[in-house]
Amino acid sequence: MAPSGNLRSLHSVRMSENQGALYAVIPAGGSGTRLWPLSRAGHPKFLHPLTGTDASLLQATVDRLSPLAAPEKVLVVTGVAHAAEVSRQLAAVPVENIIVEPSPRDSCAAIALAAAVIARREPEALMGSFAADHLISDGPGFIKVIEHAMAGARQGLLMTLGITPTRPETGYGYVQCGGQVGDGAVLSVEEFKEKPSYDVAESYVKSGNYLWNAGMFVWRVDVFLTELARQQPQLHAGISRITQAWDTSSREEVLGEVWPTLPRISVDYAVMEGAATVGRVGTVPGDFGWNDVGDFHTLGEVLTADSAGNVVVGKDASGQQSVLLRETENLVVVPNSGRLVAALGVRDLIIVDTPDAVLVCPRERAQEVKSLVDDLRNKGELHYI
Repeated sequence: MAPSGNLRSLHSVRMSENQGALYAVIPAGGSGTRLWPLSRAGHPKFLHPLTGTDASLLQATVDRLSPLAAPEKVLVVTGVAHAAEVSRQLAAVPVENIIVEPSPRDSCAAIALAAAVIARREPEALMGSFAADHLISDGPGFIKVIEHAMAGARQGLLMTLGITPTRPETGYGYVQCGGQVGDGAVLSVEEFKEKPSYDVAESYVKSGNYLWNAGMFVWRVDVFLTELARQQPQLHAGISRITQAWDTSSREEVLGEVWPTLPRISVDYAVMEGAATVGRVGTVPGDFGWNDVGDFHTLGEVLTADSAGNVVVGKDASGQQSVLLRETENLVVVPNSGRLVAALGVRDLIIVDTPDAVLVCPRERAQEVKSLVDDLRNKGELHYI
């Protein structure tokens, strides 16, 4: 199906010769409260080896992007508390590519700053934004989808990676797809949808016109920054001020002054939803074993289990898996204190042992772990968070 309206005009956007390579931007923030007490504000989930290997989620993200983005084209946007550990884990990534945000301002400010920094180096560069805390089982399939998205981005579209839904899921947002753009794999995006009720999610899956919104994006930096200026002029102006001072001695002063004034808003709300309404967003359906590692139950589903369905996640401080299980089924056990964790005659539980806190809860209530963190915050027990 041939594109129409704005989509047709996007086909004529000029392509430069230096658009082949991809800059990979990895926003690395948040504290992963549903993975408490393992994930803490000072050492969040993306720094932990939750991949079934010794690699952290962050390291696995960079590794899977390596066919498209060399280390010098990887940028990580992270908080002050995490910058040193991010740099240690990603020794091949140049230190100047670790962008430290003074405080969390949600995803749009972080992604926009990275885009503007890239634009200083290469004004029409292709950029992808990929979360630091996702698991993906099919690396080659993931790369293929990104390559299709890069083709759409070269046409001037803001691309979002869509995941072909396998079930009615109320915990994810969705994108509503329109027609095919050109003769490739790109589809137009008509609308972004909030997390739905079960019945609505079921209708989405049955229709075949909806994809899960994975929160991963590919675009040309100049196209994104132009759209940011159209929809979020205050945020764009602030980012412009910061990047004008980026390579000067006043960078930290300007960053410290301007950053707290930026709107705290996600890139979906700030840019992508509005761009979709005027035909400037495309998507590529993907099925590459994606999981956003939202809680311990999810980890138990995606990591390798023993014959009784028990999953032991990671190793303790001594590098050992200090776990003794007898007559247990479907446990998710996280030994992280150096102590022996033993369980007898129980099933369908999460057991997380850290030096200062122990969590035990039914797997079916894994999503509620966040409420414990909220309780601790309300009680002022911030040292546990």
